Amino acid sequence: MEDIQKQIEAIVEQLFGTKQDVVLTRPDPKFGDYATNIALQIAQKEGLNPREVAEKIKEAIQNEANHNIAELTIAGPGFINLKINDATLIEQLKSATNVPKKLQGKVVLAEYSDPNPFKVLHAGHLYTTIVGDVVARLLEEAGAKVHRLNFGGDLGLHVGMTMWAICQFIGGENPEELSKVPEKDRLDWLSARYVEGNDAYEDSEKSKAEIIAANARVYALHAESDKESAFAQIYWTCRTWSYAGFDNLYQQLAIKPFEKYIPESSVVEEGTRLVEEGVSKGVFVSSEGAIVFKGEDHGLHTRVFINSQGIPLYETKDLGLASQKWNEYKFDISVIITANEISEYMKVVLKVVSNFYPEAAERTRHLTHGIIKLPGGLKMSSRKGNILRASDIIDAAEQASAQAEHGHTHDNVLAAIKYGFLKFRIGGDIVYDPAEAVAIEGNSGPYLQYAHARARSILSKINPVDNKFIDIEEGERNLVNKLLDYKDVITRATTELSPHIVANYLYELAQEFNRFYENQRVVGDPRESFRAQLVTTYADVLEKGLDLLGIVAPNKM
Repeated sequence: MEDIQKQIEAIVEQLFGTKQDVVLTRPDPKFGDYATNIALQIAQKEGLNPREVAEKIKEAIQNEANHNIAELTIAGPGFINLKINDATLIEQLKSATNVPKKLQGKVVLAEYSDPNPFKVLHAGHLYTTIVGDVVARLLEEAGAKVHRLNFGGDLGLHVGMTMWAICQFIGGENPEELSKVPEKDRLDWLSARYVEGNDAYEDSEKSKAEIIAANARVYALHAESDKESAFAQIYWTCRTWSYAGFDNLYQQLAIKPFEKYIPESSVVEEGTRLVEEGVSKGVFVSSEGAIVFKGEDHGLHTRVFINSQGIPLYETKDLGLASQKWNEYKFDISVIITANEISEYMKVVLKVVSNFYPEAAERTRHLTHGIIKLPGGLKMSSRKGNILRASDIIDAAEQASAQAEHGHTHDNVLAAIKYGFLKFRIGGDIVYDPAEAVAIEGNSGPYLQYAHARARSILSKINPVDNKFIDIEEGERNLVNKLLDYKDVITRATTELSPHIVANYLYELAQEFNRFYENQRVVGDPRESFRAQLVTTYADVLEKGLDLLGIVAPNKM
């Protein structure tokens, strides 16, 4: 009710000479449709009696005769409660899903998923892929032009470890041996080689030296654009396997496509250039043969950007990535979603970026998530091989679905996984319970799919007629107000980059509809026409909200 908010703000400024934002909240239904504590805020600020302030505001609103307001009351120490005209609420139902385009014309980058070639996708990648897709959908719904980006490490010590182990496993630099690996096993095969390489790096000084040399060769083949040598053929073949595996997972998850993959190899040169430029500017210093950023001078920690062997590390590549993003897109907002464990690392990177592209650093928002576990817990470590893989989560959901009393389609399984993640606030650890996630009762994705199908089924039994103005009964009003909250919910979720706000709202909405339907007959009731309008709006809001969560809203289940 933006017009009411603005009216009260204008009245407050006129009466008390102060500008104050007015927030309308939902009170207990017995008090009205909206409430504001603006009188208490003004009273505290100006040293006045809050009840008297509320009375003055109420009188001024009544004098201006806002046709949207049916009733004004004051409760407690000075809360102003408002009841909205029935005709106004009914009119608003027609545009219940029309979310304000507050980001119209804005350029937004959404970087998420970010799996590394030569390693398997783990549960954390699955989570950031699902959450990132929804964050991007929310930003698009607000009118932004969103560019979905995926950054991955096709260079680095993990690649050196895996390449060394591959060559050990296939008996040398024999790329023809790779044809013996079945296509369905390629990602797991690469993951196993990574574990072997990591173990060798930690357990043997000889192997460690060979892995360091292999790592340098990977950098060299990029610098030399080597595609032909046996070592290069192994590298490019296995990198292709990785990206194909990632694409297969994304298709399986039915997320919107990425605009581009940005491999680390494509930004390392630019990152190195900026580090060299930063040395001359005093941004970086030399330390024991390495080039470092002294983070302690800025309340952070020191990070090595180029090591003593002259190899650019992750930090340098992230600096090059930031440069590419800014120069290519000149974005208004850049969102990066990663695990919590690199939170402090990213603070250092963004501080360094601010020395070259201050606007880019200021416009970047870094979201982090915790560890994803199945019941009983499993600490992830791809280095040791006891990783909880993305495929493990999907397999667990499919197995739980198969054991459930009701049958599930692939769309239902995806709903279980996605909603099972999205209903939690981003940031903390998540214990994903497959049996709970696939349940058709309770706070789950399949339950909301069923709620939508049920609403469409009700509507199929009604012959549509023209709606004429009708008053709103008490049993209908709560559902009307919950439906009208949709736009504010989506706007808040977008502003806070918090998909869980949408998920929780949809579950609350379904519960509100259940209460309505238990007590108000729809089909065959004298008020059937209006109540059918409520059911239609409810189904439309559910469908729209589920789509923003990347979940299909089926008409039948």
